[in-house]
Amino acid sequence: METDRERLIQGLAVGAKSFEIQAIPSAELGQNCPKHYPQCANDDGSPFGSLKSGVLGDPLSIRDVARLIGCSAWTVRQRHVPSGLPCFRSGPAGKLIFYRNQVVAWILRQQKGGKQIESL
Repeated sequence: METDRERLIQGLAVGAKSFEIQAIPSAELGQNCPKHYPQCANDDGSPFGSLKSGVLGDPLSIRDVARLIGCSAWTVRQRHVPSGLPCFRSGPAGKLIFYRNQVVAWILRQQKGGKQIESL
């Protein structure tokens, strides 16, 4: 039979619950070799896939878009989204997510009579 000291050295608990592991050392958590999982970065240095994307702009809620346009969230949902305001729905009945640069480009197109604008 092992002594309590030997059990502690092996990482096993001492006492009635002998097969429990005492603690997982934090040094063993995470990736062993993070260089095998490279991260891309946007032009502005932010990580690829981060919320701040150069092409789309910052993500906005429907209330943020309503504030930007100067109307209510109901008007955005019921009038502007059906008329072509670009948005992303996070699920079948999920939250609408808008992106600042797309919303601004849509507003400019609406002011020009619905014509496509080549660049922002």
